[in-house]
Amino acid sequence: MRKNKFLNMTLGVACSLLFASCSKDNDRKDSPNIIIINADDMGYGDLGAYGHPSVATPHIDRMANEGLKFNSFYTASAVCSPSRGGLMTGRLPVKTGLYGDRRVVLFPQSVKGMPKEEQTIAELLNEQGYSTALVGKWHLGHLKEYMPNQHGFDYFYGLPYSNDMCTGWGRKKPKGYPDLPFYENEKLLEVEPAQDVLTKRYTEKSLEFIRSNSEKPFFLYLAYAMPHVPITASADFAGRSLNGEYGDTIEEIDWSVGQILNELRKSGLDKNTLVFFTSDNGPAVYWNLQGGFSGHLRNGKGTTWEGGMRVPGIAWMPGTVKPGVFRGIASQMDLIATAADMTASKDKVRNPLDGRSLLPAFNAEVDQIHKNFFYYQGSELSAVRKGPWKMYLTTYGDRFGKYPKKNHEESPMLFNVDVDPTERFDMAEKHPEIVEDLKGLAEKQKKETVVKKSLFDTF
Repeated sequence: MRKNKFLNMTLGVACSLLFASCSKDNDRKDSPNIIIINADDMGYGDLGAYGHPSVATPHIDRMANEGLKFNSFYTASAVCSPSRGGLMTGRLPVKTGLYGDRRVVLFPQSVKGMPKEEQTIAELLNEQGYSTALVGKWHLGHLKEYMPNQHGFDYFYGLPYSNDMCTGWGRKKPKGYPDLPFYENEKLLEVEPAQDVLTKRYTEKSLEFIRSNSEKPFFLYLAYAMPHVPITASADFAGRSLNGEYGDTIEEIDWSVGQILNELRKSGLDKNTLVFFTSDNGPAVYWNLQGGFSGHLRNGKGTTWEGGMRVPGIAWMPGTVKPGVFRGIASQMDLIATAADMTASKDKVRNPLDGRSLLPAFNAEVDQIHKNFFYYQGSELSAVRKGPWKMYLTTYGDRFGKYPKKNHEESPMLFNVDVDPTERFDMAEKHPEIVEDLKGLAEKQKKETVVKKSLFDTF
């Protein structure tokens, strides 16, 4: 029954996808396609390419070998809504209001979302004649004015927020939560979708979009529900991984990435398509075996420790992205600047960006994109990195939502995260001059950054 229902949905949306592609008047020419693949709560150490000893991820590993693997690639936040806002806009969440101090993400009761004055990567590319699609999770506002179709996406197929904001996974649905909605554009297709087939459904819809736009430039944002809890894989992958149920979901994501890359190769689009793979934040280590793995990094989701905000980042575009490893600081906020650079539309970017183009890294022309990086916890500047040195002004324990805040303003902690990615050895006493330098950098950042009122704390 489920297969027939899915087949009917697939046939029903094919015309919608084809119409969206034909409605564009921009021909292919030299316009590169761009695909961003974003996992949910995948850890830095959850892939073979990043050192996992037992999870099998041959397609993503091949992608890393053929492309550019970023070793210090960061999200804009350690939780999903502000992280996704940073990816979409190229701006720190505190500058867009896409953050929260009381509510760290958007919920089904939230009344705000992506501001209309913010330009998304989809809007930028759509204005250049690109067909644009979001397949998967949005989590930047579920009311009509905040949904993907209002922010540059021709096509949307998926969930407006996280897959755990639902029933049926061993907990009582919180008060005020509706049944988990699943949309095609602005049409509600169903509620409480079967989550074990979400990755397969998203993969098939992404392939349809690619095929429908083979003669037109396109932007695809594929945002998986997994491995965010409740984790589940389809029957083809259940029980396959040596790393248990969590590993099953990772290996199905790897299969999905393989399907996307193979379609590009088969259709001859591989050399004209940038594919970037990443994760929205670090792993939910507090879910124990149902959570992911940060590798050598400390802690995970919800914290500004390295495991919370340093994530996989892999760029692939044969003939354009030179294979190798990039060890300098880079960020998801760089992706919109990269898209603007690749499409000669830098003059069309409406707002000041915190990101920079990654093209010099793709071309092996530079060994750094950013000298500095700023780690925010809600509206608060929690840590600063300059080169290999990271200084903490505040820290938040070891469990998201259950941690005590510690203030280090008077006596900051200092780590060399190149030498000590585990952040075990505080070097502040040995390098007071570096502490003073980073304190000055932090004060300058606070002084120059206009913090917009939180949109998440309005409900």
